[in-house]
Amino acid sequence: MPDGIRTSVIRLTGDLLRSFVEAYRLMRRQGPSQVQFWLIAACIGTFAGFAALSFRKGIETLQAFLYGTDDVARLHSFAETLPWYWILLLPIAGGFITGWILHLFTPDGRVRSVADVIEGAAMHEGRVEYRAGIASLFASLITLSSGGSTGREGPVVHVAGMVSSRVSDWIRADGITGRDLLGCAVAAAVSASFNAPIAGALFALEVVLRHFAVHAFAPIVIASVAGTIINRLEYGGVTEFLLPEANVLEFYVELPAFILLGLLCGLVATILMRTVFYAEDVGNLIQDRTGMPRWLRPTLAGAMLGVIAIAFPHIIGVGYETMSATLTGQILLWQAIAFAAVKVVAVAITMAGRMGGGMFSPSLMVGALTGLAFGLIATSIFPEVSGAHTLYALAGMGAVAAAVLGAPISTTMIVFEMTGDWQTGLAVMVAVSLSTALASRLVDRSFFLSQLERRGVCVAAGPQSYLLSMFNAAAVMRAPEDPGAADMARCREMVDDGITLAADATLREAMPLFDKAGVPFIPVVMTPEGEEAPIILGALFYVDALKTYNRALAATAAEEHS
Repeated sequence: MPDGIRTSVIRLTGDLLRSFVEAYRLMRRQGPSQVQFWLIAACIGTFAGFAALSFRKGIETLQAFLYGTDDVARLHSFAETLPWYWILLLPIAGGFITGWILHLFTPDGRVRSVADVIEGAAMHEGRVEYRAGIASLFASLITLSSGGSTGREGPVVHVAGMVSSRVSDWIRADGITGRDLLGCAVAAAVSASFNAPIAGALFALEVVLRHFAVHAFAPIVIASVAGTIINRLEYGGVTEFLLPEANVLEFYVELPAFILLGLLCGLVATILMRTVFYAEDVGNLIQDRTGMPRWLRPTLAGAMLGVIAIAFPHIIGVGYETMSATLTGQILLWQAIAFAAVKVVAVAITMAGRMGGGMFSPSLMVGALTGLAFGLIATSIFPEVSGAHTLYALAGMGAVAAAVLGAPISTTMIVFEMTGDWQTGLAVMVAVSLSTALASRLVDRSFFLSQLERRGVCVAAGPQSYLLSMFNAAAVMRAPEDPGAADMARCREMVDDGITLAADATLREAMPLFDKAGVPFIPVVMTPEGEEAPIILGALFYVDALKTYNRALAATAAEEHS
């Protein structure tokens, strides 16, 4: 190469490197521009898509190894041929390993899932936990591979959240950018898991971010498409479920049946959710009263699942073989009812046993079985005005899942994309809307929001309910040396009367105290260990608390309507 050309190449390379470094520094200081943000969204979508695909392939590989089959799509049928003791021992061993993973690497022995991602979006600027998240990933992988009865979308969504959290920390993203990146990662993960780009984008907006702001839509769609491409590079453009024939709806005449189906599915979804919560309460009670080590809890849950799986192997794993058989009408009425009931019990045991996994796939399966049972009865009573009974299975699948997720829009779309059946949208929409409306009155809007409410994280009612929890009294108070500080003599009188706030108390705790005491300020105190007299750090003024709350509300409203 001539010296002149070599010199030009070297100079050009140096200029490009300097430009890249300067662009990186600028992005770190000022945040990414719109074009840069779209590129970041595409990269996050690709990484999240590969993470979701790797998790799915990992489950299939480990299942094939543990159960000794080359076709995990027919795992339930193959499991019927295995010795009973193998079906029993696998979930016990899986629960034991899962228990130790969660015991060693999480502070509370609890698997992280979609609810934690929703909390991260609402209260932690789009960030989620890393260490506990990685432990949850491996715990869920072992659970789903060894006989647990949950779904893979929960851990996949949290892994996507870890990917976006790393990127947000890397570019020092603010809350709005961090939440948008989180939505991008979740959309890509869902799309890559189910080959459903439209539903993936809507899921991120409807379930995780819980708003449809225009500024978030474009990057989330870009990431969702990237995740779908990752899925189709491996599986092609085929849908998750193949329906042998088109479903036929006897227009108008048959719609009342789908209204009844929607109400039934709302009740079934409520039973599913409350059964899980009841089982969790029972598990907590037993653990507290017996002093049982927390690593033993998943082991005992695995033993119960093994006993059930000996008679009902369809509870093992995600359950796509049973769902496919249901959607194609290969299951009898009594089987549909029995399988649905047993699946509810198995899901409750798995979740209460803290074994890992998600709720979406189980709700699809329970919904499909419920819909098929209803359809078999309805079409036998009114055969002259009825279409295919498998249409009821399709509608029921969407209706129960939508009620559990609290996401009627994205669930409707994901049912269409997973089955490729777009001709029966009216029936599915009717069932989904009524199911969601009924279930949202009986629980805190969805399974995930109910989980958070049970932990004391109040996000179901919207920002006005959780924003106060994001500010500590010590961060908003006026110190004694500040201008306009509270009178110290009055503060000491209030301390003697017991009107105080701890330094780590939130504004959510402070506001009721203001109403009760009727005072303009409350002393913020700290009591050192070993001492009885509290130290007055300052005072929280009612007007300062209101100003902080109003600014947070205004910022949230601006984000959601931008």
